[in-house]
Amino acid sequence: MGGFFGIASHHDVMLDVFFGVDYHTHLGTRRGGMAAYDKEIGLQRKIHNIENSPFRTKFEHILDEMKGTSVIGCISDTDPQPMLIRSRLGTYAITTIGIINNADELINNHLLSSGGHFDAMTGGRVNTTELVAALINQSETFVEGIKAAQELIDGTTSILILKEDGKLIAARDKVGRLPVIIGKREDGYGVSFEDFALTKLDFTIEKELGPGEIVELSADEMVQLSPPGEKMRICSFLWSYYGYPTSTYEGVNVETMRYRNGAIMAENDKKENRAVDMDYVGGVPDSGTPHAIGYANKSGYHFARAFIKYTPTWSRSFTPANQKDRNRIAKMKQIPVHDLIADKKLLLIDDSVVRGTQLKETVDFLYENGAREVHVRSACPPIMYACKFLNFSRANTDMELIARRVIMELEGEEGFSHIDEYCDTNSERGKKLRAAIGKKLHLGSLEFQTVEGVIEAIGIEPCKLCTYCWNGKE
Repeated sequence: MGGFFGIASHHDVMLDVFFGVDYHTHLGTRRGGMAAYDKEIGLQRKIHNIENSPFRTKFEHILDEMKGTSVIGCISDTDPQPMLIRSRLGTYAITTIGIINNADELINNHLLSSGGHFDAMTGGRVNTTELVAALINQSETFVEGIKAAQELIDGTTSILILKEDGKLIAARDKVGRLPVIIGKREDGYGVSFEDFALTKLDFTIEKELGPGEIVELSADEMVQLSPPGEKMRICSFLWSYYGYPTSTYEGVNVETMRYRNGAIMAENDKKENRAVDMDYVGGVPDSGTPHAIGYANKSGYHFARAFIKYTPTWSRSFTPANQKDRNRIAKMKQIPVHDLIADKKLLLIDDSVVRGTQLKETVDFLYENGAREVHVRSACPPIMYACKFLNFSRANTDMELIARRVIMELEGEEGFSHIDEYCDTNSERGKKLRAAIGKKLHLGSLEFQTVEGVIEAIGIEPCKLCTYCWNGKE
């Protein structure tokens, strides 16, 4: 996915933006970049590959290389950015977050047909952020261009622009699937994906942009360029997995949502007389842990960390592009606590079950270290659709998802006509799905949180939440 951060100030803010961008490294692993405006130098830009080393090590010398009173930066899980663009609207730096599903159509029908061209990457693909800039540049103003681009794009695009006068333009995606937060302090304004990145740098949160809202930030003021739309569909999975524990979206903190979510799962198990006489409840670290704390607190079972994730060198299990390498790294990171595993009945809570590959290796690892039984609870429903808005699941097709594969095994393509039943924990198809996945993963039992349970844990209106990956509803 990715995230961005920026400040418009009266003073040099390179170091502040360095810290602000670094607070977004949990959102991406491929590229990091910064762009700055200085009155004497003008616009500057640096991009580094961060696949094999963290953002901070690649940019730790940035104060020797760049300076600026207005600075933006990004963590990108897609293409190199920010881009420096020279256009009819002037010269500017731009960074984006999201995904464009109709890129080829936009390039061929809206841009190349009028004589435009792009710096093509391997295979002829075009940098997503450059494509967004090209769409914006078709209009007479930034605001008209941003709104036109977001109407044309099938997918999601939040945009942060640094202009050649040092002002920033921030635009949240059309239906607010991702957050964009504005902060204020005495020397200027800041913009961020994660709110805590602003507060750690002494900003006071001024507002969270509404869906499609566009603002311009200078050192002295924030000006609304376009009001928010009425339709919101913020991603529910931000709270379940992607969001950092200290983050708050739409007034709901990630960590406390996960506690509530775990408690709801415990209530469901108690009601159905499931998960009886567990020795310990634990979470698949890191994001599964708060769900497990909530479950343990509600159920009365002791919380314990039966294994610890070793993270000094490999902080995220999906860092490599190759799935086999990701699985290998995930296994190498798990260090057992034998006294908490041997001959124990363990209830393990994971944030989600996507492909099932890493969870199976974790379960096998616990059995290899002497566990008597391993039961699993997923903190969200079975994932039935590869995300077409944020691509968080890294699944290229629906058939990479374990729930889809098992449905195909159970009744072929006919089963895909009954997705709603397979999502329903009380239906016969839902029970068969859980039993079949549990058998594949060698589990004592498997249960999924319901869509209703996740919505209850988040606590905002269902119509404002995107639950597409679970039930196909946008």
